[in-house]
Amino acid sequence: MRKKIRQLGIKIGKMPVGANNCITDVAGVKVGHVTLDYPLNQKGDYACTGVTAILPHGGNLFQQKVTAASYVLNGFGKTTGLVQVNELGVIESPIMLTNTFGVPAVTQGTLQYMLDLNEDIGLHTGTINIVVGECNDSHLNSIRACPVTPQHAIEAIQKASESTAEEGAVGAGKGMVCFGYKGGIGSSSRIVNVDVEDMSYTVGCMILSNFGSSSEFLRDSYSTLNQRNLSTNSPMDGSIIIVLATDAPLSSRQLLRVIKRCGIGLGRTGSHFSHGSGDILIGFSTAHKIQHSTNELVETRRQLREDHPVMNALFTAAAEATEEAILNSLSQAETTVGRNGNIVHAYQFEQNH
Repeated sequence: MRKKIRQLGIKIGKMPVGANNCITDVAGVKVGHVTLDYPLNQKGDYACTGVTAILPHGGNLFQQKVTAASYVLNGFGKTTGLVQVNELGVIESPIMLTNTFGVPAVTQGTLQYMLDLNEDIGLHTGTINIVVGECNDSHLNSIRACPVTPQHAIEAIQKASESTAEEGAVGAGKGMVCFGYKGGIGSSSRIVNVDVEDMSYTVGCMILSNFGSSSEFLRDSYSTLNQRNLSTNSPMDGSIIIVLATDAPLSSRQLLRVIKRCGIGLGRTGSHFSHGSGDILIGFSTAHKIQHSTNELVETRRQLREDHPVMNALFTAAAEATEEAILNSLSQAETTVGRNGNIVHAYQFEQNH
């Protein structure tokens, strides 16, 4: 079994890490994967893809929404639902990740799951906003065959748990390529201590890495073995979806400020947000559960003061967790064979003793 980079003695940043170094360190957050890995026919077509579901909490997300925001670093992507997220400042569905051509099927499956859970949607109340992010896995996956189905989305949601999430070539990350090596799902977390108040907040990050060429990777910043000759060249610039969770009480506007700092962590690895790259950030806070229906005219929520030092600590946590999550997607992904026998090799980090 491949290891996280901290298990190899490589430490990113200075902030303390959560118990599992995973987005599920944020209490209540759940992650589920469905991985597709099988030949489709005798002609070389292969299903090398999947679906990943991130649930802000284990309850009914439509009835109990969470504060949210999104930000586009570079918009070469095919996400759904982000316009309404930014307009209303809430997320009301699982956050789903898959391949580019899997977005319609995953949207349909997630919609069906939420309709089954909420009989009033579209009848006695409004519609629902489904959030899906994607990356292009066509080097390893026969993307034109559209092997992802709505049922796979439902299964990913049903499998979601608060346990430490699998990383690497799993779920939506099965067919992804990062810096010319095997990428995919990566996660990390940070603890933000507030000494004066004797309390702390958790920041967790999960990424879907599918970006960059081997020459862009700032490998000299990390302890690595020389794998330059085993990298995969791809004409696509690739993409990354970054999902940031926290239990800090933030407004949607404050969340936007925090998730923008994820771009710092992405840049530290060598990315410059290429022309054809969909670099999308999605963030949410579990501090508040916002009721779908209420008779109240006014609602009250707590939020951090903008000028408190904790905001700078949250910025740092977002950058550090993103950088480490990207490296974990590389360190835990196995060498993978896919469409037409294409091979993407795992990247080798050198273990520090």
